[in-house]
Amino acid sequence: DSCPQQLAGPNLGSELIAHGLSFTGYSESMPAAGFTGCDDGTADQLYARKHNPWVDFADVPVASNQPFTSFPADFSQLPTVAFVVPNQLHDMHSGSVAEADTWLRQNVGGYAQWALTHNSLLIVTWDEDDGSDANHIPTLFVGAHVQVGEYAETINHYDVLRTIESQEGVSFTNEAAHATTIADVWQG
Repeated sequence: DSCPQQLAGPNLGSELIAHGLSFTGYSESMPAAGFTGCDDGTADQLYARKHNPWVDFADVPVASNQPFTSFPADFSQLPTVAFVVPNQLHDMHSGSVAEADTWLRQNVGGYAQWALTHNSLLIVTWDEDDGSDANHIPTLFVGAHVQVGEYAETINHYDVLRTIESQEGVSFTNEAAHATTIADVWQG
């Protein structure tokens, strides 16, 4: 959570770009495109750079760091891989589950519906649990090629990263190289 970070080494954004693919991260309440501050400077500090890791890598272009207001209304204009990070009110850090659910439905619901009929995939995951020993963090896959169902296997963020990298045909970065590709959620 320390800020700022200056990170080097392989990462999803740079791997995608090196393979001629595109990457953009969209962060709600980020003051401006390419912003590198640690927070939005408001009393509420709704934007937090700690939830925006691509800005910490020098080899990810500044243009890949966008406020959520730049998220395209025409979903066919999305980059190959996009991350959407709600602010701390809408990601359940400071707000309620109901507020986060409403935000997700209003801001990503249209894309979720679109992904069902296009060659696209929405992954929704949380960054932490409630602190209990069970450590259950939901991860949802929504897309045209996803087999609807509940899957009880244990996965982690490295498995999700490896799955994205596998889908896009780029090198497995860091700990994702030792993770497991999520393979049982696809149709056919």
